[in-house]
Formats: sequence, C-alpha cells, structure tokens
Amino acid sequence: MTNGSIAAPRAVVLLSGGLDSATTLAIAREMGFECLALSFDYGQRHKIELQAARRVAAALGARDHRIVKFDLRQFGRSALTDNIDVPKNRPLEKMGGEIPITYVPARNIIFLSFALALAEVSDCRDIFIGVNALDYSGYPDCRPSFIEKYQEMAAAGTKTGAEGGSIRIHAPLISMTKAEIIQRGVALEVDYSLTLSCYDPDDQGRHCGACDSCLLRRKGFQEANVQDPTEYAPLEIRS
Repeated sequence: MTNGSIAAPRAVVLLSGGLDSATTLAIAREMGFECLALSFDYGQRHKIELQAARRVAAALGARDHRIVKFDLRQFGRSALTDNIDVPKNRPLEKMGGEIPITYVPARNIIFLSFALALAEVSDCRDIFIGVNALDYSGYPDCRPSFIEKYQEMAAAGTKTGAEGGSIRIHAPLISMTKAEIIQRGVALEVDYSLTLSCYDPDDQGRHCGACDSCLLRRKGFQEANVQDPTEYAPLEIRS
C-alpha cells in the first residue's frame, strides 16, 4: 500500500506479441490488474515476434516483462520448430477443423505451467491467455475444454490450491471472432501496428500474408471495418 491506497492486484499475462495477446494485455489492464507480461523464446522460427512483445509490453504499461528461454526444437514435429514448410493460402473454411502442422505439441500446457510458477512467486491469483476458439487454426490447446481442465489441474497441483486458494485462468477472447477482438482492442487503444502475428515473417519482420495467422488477421480487420496497419512482404517475395 502507498499513502493509504490499496495496491492493484497482479496478473500474469502471456504475451506473444501478436494481435490476440496484445488485446488480452489491454483487457487485463482495463480490469485493474498490474500486469506481469510473460513471453517465450522456445526455438520458434518466428522468433522476431519477441521484438513485437517488447513493444507491446512497453506501450501497454506492463509492470514487468520476462522472456523465458527453452528449446522445443529438440522435439520438432511442427512447422514452427522444425524444418517443415509453413502451410500457405489454406482455405478459411478448413481452419478450425483439422489440426495443422503449425501446431506445437503441448505449447500452451508448457506456457501456462511457467505462468503458474511466476504467479505463485509473485503473489498473483490471475493468469490471462489470449486463446481463441472461433477464428483460429484448430489447435486443441485453444479450446474452452482445455482451459477448464487446466484450471482444475492448477487447483490440484499448486501450493496455492493446496492451501485453499485459487489461481484463475482467464481467456477473455475465447468466444470472440477476430473482428470482435480487433474492435475490442481499438476501443482500448491498442496499437496493432506494434504487433506481429505471422508464422513465417521475413527478416525485416514483415508478415508473409499467406499463412493461417496472416489470413485470419487480414479477415479480422476487413470484417471489423478497421484499417489494417500490418506491413506485408511484397507479393513477389512471399513464399
């Protein structure tokens, strides 16, 4: 407490540097949380997203921003962590059905585990994650059932839970379309030009414009009737 005021509650916010996680950070801040941003350098081919995460954390006033490093390339079997081409120009109607090769095995399970550890040592009782189960690529760890089960595990497997407390997992975007997410972010003054969503950006950090994430991002801005600030690589050099 300072000068008799009550300190704001703290929350850990998973921050990739993409559109969804930036909006989630803005929502957590609007809810009155002092935000501890948490990002990961896990061997992803689009590691440049961490530069975007730093920009977003600073712009949205995160109290702290930590980047945890580990290497999922040791396991591979994903286009994001192995020598596998990122699928391009997939029909939008196919997304959300079959699980694509860009799925990184157990990624959100791992991310949330780190978030739980940080929450416990930081006196946080809330974790925010920007998963979405409508306009998304079909990942199983972005669905409501996953969040519900993880919440149960967090209660059973932490000191906080064992002592009768709880750490709440918030997924505020899970039932929103990409257009709705963008509209919410615009209302919260999120600068989407700072974000990077692409699975296969070029070395200048420009979006490829053809991977699932780029296609869903572009669709979101169009449907939200919001000008798209994304910098896309020229068509002739897109893969």
